[in-house]
Amino acid sequence: MEKVFQLVFIITVVSVAISCGEKTEKKQVKQKTEEAKEEHESDDVLQLNNGNLWSANTETTDGINNMISLMNSFTEKESLEGYHLLKKKLEKEFGTIITECSMKGEPHNQLHNFLMPMKLLFKGLESSDIVICKTNFNSLNKHLETYSIYFK
Repeated sequence: MEKVFQLVFIITVVSVAISCGEKTEKKQVKQKTEEAKEEHESDDVLQLNNGNLWSANTETTDGINNMISLMNSFTEKESLEGYHLLKKKLEKEFGTIITECSMKGEPHNQLHNFLMPMKLLFKGLESSDIVICKTNFNSLNKHLETYSIYFK
């Protein structure tokens, strides 16, 4: 009986030790994941090239200028359908920018940092709420205006 008790005791101690080890390992993995996420998020901040503009390829600049023209010529500000159609046109230009991009390295990373917030703003243009459409339109307009602050 005493051997059974010792065996149960040993199994319990080993189980607790393994469980604690797994919890510690899970905490370490979680901490490393959070650190990597924070590091990646800080990389997602649009920055200048040591105080200078980044060089963008012609297709990118043309695509951004086309998007700005679409925004400037948009007159259907009280029409949900108008915003939905605008979204499609903007996404077409966005797609062209992505497929025609020949940029590499940090200029490409910075372009990515500029472009990715636009995807969420496009989504807002397809809303069934005119206020959300207008808000996203205004935010997108302001965002597009910043292109020339970071890229040439």
